[in-house]
Amino acid sequence: MKNILTIILIAFTIGLSAQNYVEHTVKSGETIESIAKEYLVTPFDIYALNPDAKRKFSPNTILIIPKSKIKNEPIVQDKKELIDYRNHKVKRKETLYGLSKKYNVSEEDIKKANRFLYSENLKKGDRIKIPRFRIVTSKQTLNNTVKKYTVLPKEGKWGIAYKFGITVAELEALNPNMNEVIQPGDILNMPNIKAQEEKTVAPTFGFYEVLPKETFYSLKGKLNLTQEQLEQLNPDLKASGLKAGMVLKVPETANAISGLKMVETTNLKRSLSNFKTKKIALMMPYQLHRIDVDSVEEAKDRIKNSKRLSAVLDFHIGFMMALDSAKQLGISTDAKVLDTRYHVATTGKLLDENDFSDYDAVIGPMEEKSFDRVAIALKNDRIPVLAAMTKPRQVYSNVFQTVPEDKLLRKAMIDFVKADSLKTKVVIISDHANRTSSEALQKAFPDSELIFSRKNKKNKTKDDYVVYQADLQNLFSSGKSYVFLETNNNAMISSVVSMLNGLLVNRTEIILATTDKNRGFEGKDIDNNNLSNLQFHYPSINKDFDETKTKGFVDAYKKEYGVSPSKYVSRGFDITLDLLMRLASAETLFDAASDTIETEYIENKFRYNKDLFGGYMNQAVYVVKFDDLRIVNANE
Repeated sequence: MKNILTIILIAFTIGLSAQNYVEHTVKSGETIESIAKEYLVTPFDIYALNPDAKRKFSPNTILIIPKSKIKNEPIVQDKKELIDYRNHKVKRKETLYGLSKKYNVSEEDIKKANRFLYSENLKKGDRIKIPRFRIVTSKQTLNNTVKKYTVLPKEGKWGIAYKFGITVAELEALNPNMNEVIQPGDILNMPNIKAQEEKTVAPTFGFYEVLPKETFYSLKGKLNLTQEQLEQLNPDLKASGLKAGMVLKVPETANAISGLKMVETTNLKRSLSNFKTKKIALMMPYQLHRIDVDSVEEAKDRIKNSKRLSAVLDFHIGFMMALDSAKQLGISTDAKVLDTRYHVATTGKLLDENDFSDYDAVIGPMEEKSFDRVAIALKNDRIPVLAAMTKPRQVYSNVFQTVPEDKLLRKAMIDFVKADSLKTKVVIISDHANRTSSEALQKAFPDSELIFSRKNKKNKTKDDYVVYQADLQNLFSSGKSYVFLETNNNAMISSVVSMLNGLLVNRTEIILATTDKNRGFEGKDIDNNNLSNLQFHYPSINKDFDETKTKGFVDAYKKEYGVSPSKYVSRGFDITLDLLMRLASAETLFDAASDTIETEYIENKFRYNKDLFGGYMNQAVYVVKFDDLRIVNANE
């Protein structure tokens, strides 16, 4: 019997050799992932031949490894070789960025040649060395090499990673100079597998990168897909299980927003454990060069006449108050305030003159192009950059977008009305500019009535923004009715609000709502008493502060400035205190950005969710309502 088993084993070994397989004895400290990288195969390939490795994996275990599909062909590599240094005396207004462009070297190369620049700023009169390099081109033959791949239209990083069976991190490691957003025609280094072994994906599918510690249960809540559905779409999952960094194929309609849910507010005071001094920067357009500090009246006029400057200064006050509150909790902060002047070139100069590599986070800038530049510059060092008051054009992997997306606000309002079991009717009143969104709203409420404003009798292409009293007659009976008003026309809003107030008779309860609370609702012709009578509901990124719950903050501000804090003061306070408390409850902000953590402060709340294709998005929103001329949380 033993001989038969020996013969079978020998035959099996010979068979493996014939099929280009090798054996590997596991060493101490090795993992399936590290072994896969060594042989340039995927973990899924190893698990497929060694299913027991999922439950039993230890040193001296013998694994069967398929031979790499990578071709052993020479590749051409360009390498920089230092020749010598040229001396340069720094002139007035010269920067590292400018010198790097002038001499065609990187800023990092200049710093390496002049180590003092890591701790000091470049100054006029400094004598520095500029390295000179030559490019040496060589051909190398490696055991594991790559091939060139041309990005196709509509392809993204996640799709390409899935196609070649690697993680996004591995893709980025193969292509360190790859753009954040790749474009058709870009040339990438990829594993040199055979064309027929590349996975294909239909246009109706998208991709999702598995985050650390994610489970099938958490993905069910986020993507609305069960484990069985995910395994059906990704057969390798059955053998390998979920792994951080793995790229999954998912239906194109699967979106993290579909996982919007109610989460209990987290009190981070109970989780404070990291009391190292937090190093943060605030980059805002103070434009101090335009303010004559010697003329108090001129400075006052400038602040009064500039809404942006007024908002920035209010945010700054909230920022400083948050530092003080954090200090009382034992959180020390090394904060640096920088004036971007609302100018891209100035922002670039600040990046040249400051080393942010050891910062815990950067707040700002406000201007879109400046924000992009900061986010890109700090991305490789994984420094979080918070978009505090505006939405960035691109949510890079290190970006925290604190202002929720409009579609999230819309969904919150729709879900709120759907959840009200006492409603008896839903009516949608819309102008023609909002026809598409209002028709989509009607699909969310199939039994609703949809009323459009009247068009001009002489010119049918022109909207008169008029709804007649007759259009609303006999629509409302006793019980609770919701009326969505979808327009930004002030006259139409004023007219409809007035007519709805006139219909509040007997037991008829009419609640006015909108998915987009725009400036049209704030015109001088809008009577707030009427809005209060209609309990006007709308989604919002913030709420009015409740003096009964925030008395310490409000009192401190009133004592110092004699007025109640503006929404920008509250936002500066809330964002900064939330940032510091998250940093004090984990090692990094990324570690403290779980979508199970929802925090709430004076007027704002935060729950960050990793976007499918980028950074972190705040998903915490309010539905607020007018109540006796006050704006309060409708869920309380």
